[in-house]
Amino acid sequence: MSFDNAGILIVGGGIIGLTIARELVKQGHGDIVIIEKEPELGVHASGRNSGVLHAGIYYSPDSLKAKSCLNGNFLMREYCKEKGLPLLESGKVIVTRTAAELPVLDELHRRATANGAKVEMIDERQLAAIEPNARTVERALFSHYTAVVDPKAVLKSLKKDLERTGRVKLHLGCKMIGLKGSSTVVTNKGDISFERFINAAGAYCNKVAGFFGVGSKYRLIPFKGVYRLLKKDAPFTVNSNIYPVPDIRNPFLGIHFTRSVHGDVYLGPTAIPAFGRENYGILSGIDAEAFSIAWQDLVLFFLNRPFRNVALSEPLKYLPSYFFRDAAKLVKELAPSDVVHASKVGIRPQLVDWEKKELVMDFLVVADGSSLHVLNPISPAFTSSMDLAQGMVAEHFSS
Repeated sequence: MSFDNAGILIVGGGIIGLTIARELVKQGHGDIVIIEKEPELGVHASGRNSGVLHAGIYYSPDSLKAKSCLNGNFLMREYCKEKGLPLLESGKVIVTRTAAELPVLDELHRRATANGAKVEMIDERQLAAIEPNARTVERALFSHYTAVVDPKAVLKSLKKDLERTGRVKLHLGCKMIGLKGSSTVVTNKGDISFERFINAAGAYCNKVAGFFGVGSKYRLIPFKGVYRLLKKDAPFTVNSNIYPVPDIRNPFLGIHFTRSVHGDVYLGPTAIPAFGRENYGILSGIDAEAFSIAWQDLVLFFLNRPFRNVALSEPLKYLPSYFFRDAAKLVKELAPSDVVHASKVGIRPQLVDWEKKELVMDFLVVADGSSLHVLNPISPAFTSSMDLAQGMVAEHFSS
């Protein structure tokens, strides 16, 4: 049974899907339909992330992440100011825990400079003026352009903008379950025919791509990001963001401190291998894929050393004592009683090149006939979204 038809059909109502739709409208396109399987926006990654707008520090200069991050940051900040949305232009510091991390800090400075980010190497005295409780060895890196937004407020505003145009229809609670022929999507509400198709399905991007025979060499492994909160009456606070020097062989940034636009200070996230694309609890969200995910984890454990390091260290952070120990390395003063449970939990849907048995470090945008697939939409996807949308629409939908 036909449910709808679209000139352009977008699967996924997260930040990628909404910003692409917005850019399509700006470039004169209409007859756009977005389907989102959840009854509201922001249920998964787009609404659960920390809200940090990254500044292009971590990414190899030749990557799509590097090319899109900083301009995406500027575009998102401009949008928040235009719409009166919460925005904290606070910057961030990246600190070293040992002297052995200093060469990596230098590499981050090199990458940031190559990517156009405004950063400076600072000493301990300068660090204390920015973040009095932050601790570092010899020096730290200060990022001027890092900012923080409210992700759900951004999603809500984009939805309102799109609805006002009259060119975009958004169907919530509408899940893609298959493909009929080459131009009809099967959903739980009926069939939708389309002329052009965009896969912005987030954690399900590889499943949707699979319906089109795209990306068969990739698998997806979810990682769970658990957060905790700094108590309101803790004897110190955090002004902006305090990050550790990460292991740049993996696309994870480590437990850090982030002040939200609403004044809460979050610690996290972890990068714990999960057993479902929505495995937000210890057991809740474990699905029929759990066995295959566990098998993939086991294969990578033996064949990929950086992944093995994550698999051995991260699950321990379920325990408050281990989580605390990791966070305490970044600051001068922190007591276990200063840290409390937080309800925020996210899933990072990490793409893996199964032929190479390597985690994919960059975004992937794959065009195939009338379909376009955004794969590996992980951090800094929220930051990069508006720039990515501009690039994809200009390249694939120009008249």
